[in-house]
Order: sequence, then C-alpha cells, then structure tokens
Amino acid sequence: MSEREQALAAAQKAIQAGDHAAGLAHARTAIADDPSNGDAHYLAAVATRYLGDFDTARTHLRALHQSMPEYGRAWQEAGHLAKAQGRDEEALQAYVRAVRFNPALDASWRSMAELYRAAGREAEAGAADAQAQRIASLPRELVAVTHHLHEGRLLRAEEIARHFLRTNPKNIEGMRLLAQIGVKLGILDDAEFLLESAAQFEPDNVQVLLDYIDTLRRRQKFERAREEAEALHERDPDNPLFQSHLAIERMQTGDYDGAFALFDAILSKLPNDPATLTSKGHALKTTGKQDEAVASYRAATAAKPDHGDAWYALANLKTYQFSDAEIAAMREQAERSDLAFMDRVHVSFALGKALEDRKDYEASFQHYQRGNELKRAQARYSADAMTAELARQKEACTPELFTKHAGAGHPAPDPIFILGLPRAGSTLLEQILASHSQIDGTLELPNILALAHRLRGRSTGQSHYPDVLDDLSPEQLSKMGEQFIEDTRIHRQGAPFFIDKMPNNFRHIGLIHLILPNAKIIDARREPMDCCFSGFKQLFAEGQEFTYGLKEIGQYYADYIDLMDHWATVLPSKVLRVQHEDVLDDVEGETRRMLDFLGVPFEEACLEFHKTDRAVRTASSEQVRQPINRKGQGAWKPFEPWLDPLTEALGELT
Repeated sequence: MSEREQALAAAQKAIQAGDHAAGLAHARTAIADDPSNGDAHYLAAVATRYLGDFDTARTHLRALHQSMPEYGRAWQEAGHLAKAQGRDEEALQAYVRAVRFNPALDASWRSMAELYRAAGREAEAGAADAQAQRIASLPRELVAVTHHLHEGRLLRAEEIARHFLRTNPKNIEGMRLLAQIGVKLGILDDAEFLLESAAQFEPDNVQVLLDYIDTLRRRQKFERAREEAEALHERDPDNPLFQSHLAIERMQTGDYDGAFALFDAILSKLPNDPATLTSKGHALKTTGKQDEAVASYRAATAAKPDHGDAWYALANLKTYQFSDAEIAAMREQAERSDLAFMDRVHVSFALGKALEDRKDYEASFQHYQRGNELKRAQARYSADAMTAELARQKEACTPELFTKHAGAGHPAPDPIFILGLPRAGSTLLEQILASHSQIDGTLELPNILALAHRLRGRSTGQSHYPDVLDDLSPEQLSKMGEQFIEDTRIHRQGAPFFIDKMPNNFRHIGLIHLILPNAKIIDARREPMDCCFSGFKQLFAEGQEFTYGLKEIGQYYADYIDLMDHWATVLPSKVLRVQHEDVLDDVEGETRRMLDFLGVPFEEACLEFHKTDRAVRTASSEQVRQPINRKGQGAWKPFEPWLDPLTEALGELT
C-alpha cells in the first residue's frame, strides 16, 4: 500500500471514529501527494463540514466536482453542506444530482424526503421515502454492487454480484445489476441473456423490460428491440415513456414515419418536452430533413434553455450558423454554477463550434478545451495503457501466427471493413461504396470489438487477448467467422457485400484476418493535424475517450500509424490505404481504385454519392450529402498557438 493509500485509509478510519481533525490531517497528506485526488478531497470535505469550516469544505467540493463530476457521494456531501447552512433549495438540488449518479444513496433519499416535506411537497416526499425504503429492503450485497457500479469499480461490482447470484439465482434486481455491469464492460451477450431471463421471471417489471430493450438496441438487434418496445407500448398506449422508447426503436428499424407519428403523439400532450423535440430532431437529421431538424432543436432550446443536448445537436449539424442571441443564451447557461454536467459539456462544445464560425479562435478553443477536460475527468482514459494494449497486438500477431492458421477461418468474402480513426473520412468512403449496387452500407458494427472482449476472458488479472489467438483451433476460428456473418445479416439489404464502418476495428485486423480471411479491409487515413483536431472538436457518444485531450489524441494517432505499419508488414496486400486528401483531389480515381480492390465493376452512381438516399447516423451525415469539398482541410491552423501538446505527441508525423 502506497503512502497516499495509507493516508486515505487513516483519514476514513478517523472520520468514522468521530476524530474529524485527525481525519482532515490525513486527507491533507494525501492531497499534498496528489492534488487532484478525488477521494482525498471527499474526505477533507466531510471532515471540514463536521468541524464547521464550511468555506474550506466548499473548496474541497469544488475540486472534487472538477476531478469526479459524476460522483454521487460528492453531490450528497454538497447537499449535507448546504443543508447545514440552511440553504434548503440548494441542498435539495444537490441530493437530486446525487441519486441521479448513484441511486443507492439512501441518505440522499431520506434528506430529500425531509426537505420536500418541509416545503409542503408531500407527493415528492412520498416518492423519496419509497426509494429510501426500497434501498433498505435490498440485500446488503446488492446495495454494495450498486455503489461499486455507479462509482466505476466495475470488476468489484461484478465479483459481488456473481457471488450473490450463485446463492440467489433468480433474484431479479441482482440479475438486472449484473446486466448493467455487463453493458458497461461491453459484455452485451451476457447482459441480454440475464435481462431476457429476468423478464421471463418477472414479466411486469418495467425497469427490466426497458433495460432489455436498451441492451437489444446496443447489440443492434433492432427488430427484437422493436418487438419488445411494441409489446410494452401495447400495455399502455398513452404512456409517453413507452411511446418514446417505441419511437426510438422504429427509427432504428427505418420506420421513420412510425417514429414521427409517436413523437407527434407525445408532443400533442407535452408540446414543449425538450427530450422529445431533440429526439425528433435527430430523426429528421438522419433522414436528411435538415431545416425541420433545426426547427425541432431550436424548439427544444426555447422550451429548456439549459438543454445542452439540443444546443450541441445544432452544432453537430456542422452547417448550422448560430445567431448572436443564441450565442448569448449559451454563454448565459455556461456561466451558471448549477448547470448539469452533460449540459455543461454539450454547451461547451456547441460554443466552441459557434465561436469558431465567428473566427474567434481563442475563445472557441477555450470552450472546446473545457468540454474535453470535463469528459477526460469522467473517462479516466490512460494513453499509456492504450499504447501498451496496441503494442501487444504487434507482439502476438506475428508472421508465424498467420502461417500457423493459414487456411482457417470462414471463407465468406462478404464483409468490407472501413477502419482507422474517427473523423478521417470513413463516412465519405462508406457513402461512395454504399452507392454501388453490389454493396450494402450498414453501421459501425460492434461485433468484432465484442468478440475481442470475450477473448480477453473474465479474469481480474491480465487479459488473455491477443495471446489467445495462438491457441484457437481451425474449428473455433471458422465458427467465429460464421457467427459474424450470421449476426450481421440483420443489417443487410441483400447485396453480396456489406460495409462494417467501426473505426476501432484497426486494433483487431489480426483477429479479422484469422476468422474472415477473404474479407476486404480499407484504412481510411487523413492528414494527422486535421484528423486529430477534428476529433478533439467532436463530442463522441462513447468509445472514443482518447479524443478528450490533445496529448492523448496525438499519442493515439501515432500508435495507430505504428500498428498499421505492423499490419502492412505481417499481412502484405491485406489492407488498402485510402488517403482522404487523395479522394478530395481525385474522387473518380480513388473510387475506381477502391472498387478494383474489392473486385466489383465501376458504377457511375458512386460518383453521385451525395444523391444516394440512405440514413446516415454519424457526425458527418450532412457533409456526405454534399458534393466533395475542402471545408475541413486546414481547420486546425487558426488554432495552432494552442496545439503544442498535439504537435509534440505526433512528433515526426506532423
């Protein structure tokens, strides 16, 4: 145990014993060793509150919110502090945030009930009491699992949950919590099985059903998710929550008319519901109705000015220009001390885009930086750990490995993998190729990433993957390839070839080759400064945590280039590199080159890609509906004074 860990343990023990002065002293020792340590600031905040030093307690809480913005206990402590000072409304809002980030904080629920009751809000007090009673009725193991789950200790949460379920195999809440852990760990097949079983045991448990629908969607089993959402909707057709979930599932299956009908039904009852207006905007954007999408997003911001999701949705159109009044409104929200975490993130990125369009580059960069700092604190991504993970691919995937497994795998030639880094032009390549009569465009499919995760094993020690590739039998490799073809069939429209555009698949080219030796792979590559800075400006939903820092994204790009060089050495001619700038210079030449590589004849429709009518769900959806242009080239240059961490990380690649 390190000195810092010893200090934290001593601080916790002293505070639990009521010796708050000693606890504070130990916490300060840990802070001196690591000024950003959230656990130390939490203990210091608790100790100083008990000691009556409220100003110092607030200082520690501010540092804690900065380093751990979604830590429920931090918001609970903020509630306790505000309550001790008689600021009841502030305390109530803090407790509301606390249980949003960790619903097992019974002290927050009890305090909420007390404050609601004092304010004469009996219905809300009763609801908070019910939640406190629900937590009190749970087995202590499941309360512990919930704490670990919502505080990021996933492996510990999984360990306790599995142990509990061995003796309580049909406990619904235990199954649901283990499924939630599985979703966070990317073990979606286990999560689906658990929730399907839980729904059979307790078919009227609405939360289980909603979690099941969400997991089916994450597994991209869109038809099954829609069937479950339809069944839930039939129970109570006028329930806006059920209508909303069904609308989303109809979107995923391409039934946009059905989705719009449900959105409109919700809005007829809740005309200013910002979440529904934003979701409807997303559907309109996906189907190419940009003007109507803009109107829906703007209605959401008018209804709820702090609804960051809608502000960012406008920015993410890439072509939208914010008015002076809208910029002022976003700035007003950004200055609020009580703005919710993700609303602050969304508004930061939206302001970055708005001010970049105004050529106020310094202010623009500050907002992009702020949004990324918030997300980086939440993600706790380690660039060095990723470097080590990619280096293991090089160590394990040797010429000897591929010689040993030559002739194995499933022979299907159907898949076309377009991979690389996000914002490198892969959506443009997909749109060009999906305009061909023999090629289906699909989605960023999670199947290869999920397979790699399963191969890692469930041990809390070192991952078995990619070393385990050496031990797989020809039968296993063939079965994995066959399973990929079967599991992805749902996304196809009947063409002989289909595209999987998941960019992170570049990490697993060795695995792809072993299970699908006849698959084609295209590396979508873009000039490093343009690619990296474009990624830094983009707020990704999930899976791209390396984009939240300039150093991190530069190091990731360098690692990507290094690994792609390795694949070119050990699997020569397996991957076609397509440089984005070459496509801009000669779209027909690069299109013919790709089609030759894929073995399909040239079709003129590929050059008219912007006229192809298909749903596009990535951040480039509006750009690929326009003819080739160079708007994104050199976009980093006005920001150059602030990009030193990126150029240093890229090194000789710049």
